[in-house]
Amino acid sequence: MSDQTNEQIHKVVIIGSGPAGWTAAIYAARAQLDPVVYVGVPKANPGPVLPGGQLMLTTDVENYPGFPDGVAGPEMMGMFQKQAERFGTTIVGEDIERLELSDGSTPHVLHTSGGKPVRTQAVIIATGATANWLGLESELRLAMAGGGVSACAVCDGALPMFRGKHLAVVGGGDTAMEEATYLTKFASKVSVIHRRGELRASKVMQERFLSQPNAEVVWHSTVVDVLGQQTEHGEKIRAIALEDTRTGDRSELEISGLFVAIGHTPATGFIRETSLAFDDAGYLALSDRSSRTNIPLVYAAGDVADAKYRQAITAAGMGCQAALDAEHDLAALPVAAG
Repeated sequence: MSDQTNEQIHKVVIIGSGPAGWTAAIYAARAQLDPVVYVGVPKANPGPVLPGGQLMLTTDVENYPGFPDGVAGPEMMGMFQKQAERFGTTIVGEDIERLELSDGSTPHVLHTSGGKPVRTQAVIIATGATANWLGLESELRLAMAGGGVSACAVCDGALPMFRGKHLAVVGGGDTAMEEATYLTKFASKVSVIHRRGELRASKVMQERFLSQPNAEVVWHSTVVDVLGQQTEHGEKIRAIALEDTRTGDRSELEISGLFVAIGHTPATGFIRETSLAFDDAGYLALSDRSSRTNIPLVYAAGDVADAKYRQAITAAGMGCQAALDAEHDLAALPVAAG
């Protein structure tokens, strides 16, 4: 453990600035825990990673309670941040690059991208998970511009811009089938693009999708480009360029929306060398309904510990849990003499 005996010891440091992180900050600040939020810095590769999380790539959020007319993802995250700041949250625009975790008897030490170690009694990890993208410049450009490319059908598929339109889903696993089946409720047609001649998804998931009258699979194909066109509302997707994996022949498929469903990667690279426990998919493991990890006074909230739901509202709920758990556990610590 590093020696920073003369430095300030925070009560709670929150790593991450999506719905989980900001909700944890709001609850922790109202509990007078003086939280510090490390929001991170923007990154372009392998896909867009922005302070504020996946909602920063969402033009309209229509399924979060309290916004009957919907709200833009970045606008919502701005509201969350303002509410956290209102109660005294400190915000730092740096990454946490490494953790030295204690057994709870001494402060945890967090190493920042700014080079200054930070000491804290409790840590809430809310770094989320990033969608696995195809890695095309055009794909990421249209995703960031709200141009009809998304990595979450449940989040965006019911938006007016996609209703009654021809949509495509890239992937072949259970997640792709689940998202494609969801989209058949709203789209005129849903085309699943798959590089092989058979799907990896379970037979049940395959049959559920293929039984829909507006479902199809485009076999032996990969997306090599996303083609946009300028409209009065900015650049929107027009088509995708496909390449046949057997012959190399290229073709275009005209669509109005592309959903990439090739998995998510939890943002846990900076804690992989710690003694924190992970599940089989690489997400932080929580042994019960609390937010507590296997390390005392270390908590996880949001998509970094949730491979199933991955919704803004479930992440926010987990952020609330983490702050309440931290408040309870910090109150139970022995009071230092003197």
